[in-house]
Amino acid sequence: MMILVAGPYRSGTNDDPALIAANVKNMTDTALAVYRLGHMPVLGEWFALPLIEAAGSKQIGDDVFNELFHPVAVQLIDHCDAVLRIGGPSAGADEMVATGLAKQKEIFYNLDNLPAVE
Repeated sequence: MMILVAGPYRSGTNDDPALIAANVKNMTDTALAVYRLGHMPVLGEWFALPLIEAAGSKQIGDDVFNELFHPVAVQLIDHCDAVLRIGGPSAGADEMVATGLAKQKEIFYNLDNLPAVE
């Protein structure tokens, strides 16, 4: 399965770059575990952040950032089979779950619930 890993990005960070980087590392580490189970993981950040930079965003939360950040991940869900929700409180990650449910994707809340692929 192609699985979107959805977790906090900015939530609880007060936009501190070190805390945001820690959130991305947590999602990336989880993506590696998903891959090792035989699935193809994706993060919306992997697609959105380069586009945000190319579009000329000057800071997190500016108009360019907001135009692309969540909408890219929402569109990415169309190409996924499932969403894996990780981490703590996050309106954005909760939006990915709600979108996944609306698009009839499987939703997982625990890495241990993902089936391993032989």
